[in-house]
Amino acid sequence: MKRSNRLVVLTEYFIENPRKHIQLPFFVDLCETTKSSVSEDLDIIDNVFQTQGLGYLERTTGAGGGVKYIPEITDVKSLQFVNELREKLEDPNRILPGGYLYMTDILGNPTIVREIGRIFASRFSKLDIDVVVTVATKGIPLAYAVASFLGVPVVIVRRDPKVTEGSSVSINYVSGSSRKIQTMVLPKRSFDEGSNVCIIDDFMKAGGTINGMINLLSEFDAKVQAIGVLVEAEDEEDERVVTDYTSLIKIANLDMTQKDIQIEPGNFLKDN
Repeated sequence: MKRSNRLVVLTEYFIENPRKHIQLPFFVDLCETTKSSVSEDLDIIDNVFQTQGLGYLERTTGAGGGVKYIPEITDVKSLQFVNELREKLEDPNRILPGGYLYMTDILGNPTIVREIGRIFASRFSKLDIDVVVTVATKGIPLAYAVASFLGVPVVIVRRDPKVTEGSSVSINYVSGSSRKIQTMVLPKRSFDEGSNVCIIDDFMKAGGTINGMINLLSEFDAKVQAIGVLVEAEDEEDERVVTDYTSLIKIANLDMTQKDIQIEPGNFLKDN
């Protein structure tokens, strides 16, 4: 296979299989070439990935040596995307009763959702994550986008048990928005006990729902490594019960009477 063809094949493979460790003989057979040629190809691809701010190739040596693609996005590109998203959300017509925003069109746009997933995955790329967890329903597309870049499965916490999912664990929690007692359910077969988990949600006020997920996950001895929230908003009546999280968008001010909304970038760049 010619080098130009190999570069296309290898690049496509890495993009479709992020964070998957592959030994070089696999690529030698895939491209019908030599190990030295593959090694040179990887140098080229790694350079382009880093130059374009798409991530990098992590290579290991030795008997079990190989390579895996770690997707990332630069801070500059992340902030540019978030600012564009912020402008979309500052439309007064999006204001809903209770201090919420209409985001269905955002969460239904594959291009936007994929970029959101890329940013979260980039923030969490150095963490050891086995599974992405979200609660039904609006956080589901975000969770799948993040999981696609982390190369891990998605688990969905539901409000009621499903017969098709077998025995489940359930807890009651206080919702931060409605301040009502609600129920969360997670099938026992969702993931291995002691797994490292990343929680993803679309909106957070006081954090009652996310805190409920944390408590539910503790029943599985899961370790919450990261929490990602698309939009955070201050709740004037309740103190926030979740403090360690990463947000992309923050509602700084929302005046329903004047139909005025001010949105700022979240805290996703705070540790960078």
